[in-house]
Amino acid sequence: RLVEGVKALADGAFEGWSPTWMLGRSVRGKKLGIIGLGRVGQAVARRAQAFGLQIHYHSRAPINPHVEKELEATYWRSLDSMLPEMDIVSVNCPHTPETYHLLSRARLMLMSPEAYVVNISRGEVIEEAALADLITAGKLAGAGLDVFEHEPRPNARLLAAQNVILLPHMASATVESRIEMGDRVIRNIKMFADGHKPQDRIIRGLD
Repeated sequence: RLVEGVKALADGAFEGWSPTWMLGRSVRGKKLGIIGLGRVGQAVARRAQAFGLQIHYHSRAPINPHVEKELEATYWRSLDSMLPEMDIVSVNCPHTPETYHLLSRARLMLMSPEAYVVNISRGEVIEEAALADLITAGKLAGAGLDVFEHEPRPNARLLAAQNVILLPHMASATVESRIEMGDRVIRNIKMFADGHKPQDRIIRGLD
């Protein structure tokens, strides 16, 4: 409830601490469903473990069993079966023709009204208008979005919602990560030019 808390401070509505004011939900023990447990999805899972979340995931195929064991992750072959069971769903798959609106209106409606959606992938993977409809109607608890379907403009209803945190595509915006991104591009070009397989090949699908 960060957005609501900041607004309350700015509006002068905060009158002091109270045991029942601005209550949120603890993440410890909750089920996190990661869509696309590739490099980024695994990084999310490792951080989530530190907060006591249970890791679940959906990808085209199960990941390496050693990594799966390390992450204590449960694989779901069916995304439709996973979604109703999750407290938080994190979108980490690339945007491809196959993943366009992967979280469609029908799939979003499978989720619990107390569940949250997080997207640090690409906006097109979620049917944004449907997400706005469900959040406005109270059929989803909220969302955290760093990307939007029609960038640079997010859905106006999501922008106005107090239970949604929106960021301007800045999840990787650190000096260190941008330098590393540039270095990886150079390494990939050099590997390809030398006749080797680039380390960051893009393979269509959820991985």
